[in-house]
Amino acid sequence: MDNRDRQEEPGARPELVTDGVPAWLRGVVERKPADPTGVNQVLNRTAQRVVSAAVRPRPAAVLVLFGGSSEPDTEAPGGLPADADILLTQRATTMRQHRGQVAFPGGGVEPGDDGPISTALREAREETGLDPAGVEPIAVLPKIFVPVSRFDVTPVVAYWRTPREVGVVSEAEATRVTRVPLADLLDPANRFVVRHPMGYTGPAFAVDGMLVWGFTAGVLAGLLAVSGWERDWDYHDVRDLQTSLAAVGMTL
Repeated sequence: MDNRDRQEEPGARPELVTDGVPAWLRGVVERKPADPTGVNQVLNRTAQRVVSAAVRPRPAAVLVLFGGSSEPDTEAPGGLPADADILLTQRATTMRQHRGQVAFPGGGVEPGDDGPISTALREAREETGLDPAGVEPIAVLPKIFVPVSRFDVTPVVAYWRTPREVGVVSEAEATRVTRVPLADLLDPANRFVVRHPMGYTGPAFAVDGMLVWGFTAGVLAGLLAVSGWERDWDYHDVRDLQTSLAAVGMTL
């Protein structure tokens, strides 16, 4: 029995899968997210650097779920298959924090969770209807602190070997659940840097009528930088965040 079998046993603690990881995903499994451009502030946010002794960060986890053929495309950079994608949600505009933002499925740790993988899979199931049985966790990334919510977030990278139907489970939490082609995220025409009115700058993606920015864009940019799939893009193209959001019908 390999660790893929153990991960799917009912009641078993979710474990990392190391057997049979697609070759095109090895870059994001074997290397930590990186920032060769110097514009990705998200990767440097740790609770130790940001939080005072009087504030206790709240543990959380998100699922960074890649889908696509298990066989690499030998003609593509890094072997990226043409059908490769990633699962994203768009948060409801009525939510108290991060309203309307594009995000990975995820949320805060609950008492019954057994580690960050358990949290990420549970939250993804609750938000998107994801069947965890078809998902193979392949890497757990370093924690990243999100100041607005005070969440100390562990990104869990996973591969969707057996994709199943997903969708909005609760409109109070999400207005959209979508699988975004990685080719769209990698297209240099869809990449730039946004500047927040408070001075924050960071990578952004304009895809499928959405603006991906903040924590989600930071994690994505960090993974793409080590993936072997990335194409050169203009990280000197800095745009106003509010204007960029207005272009897709959103506001801060």
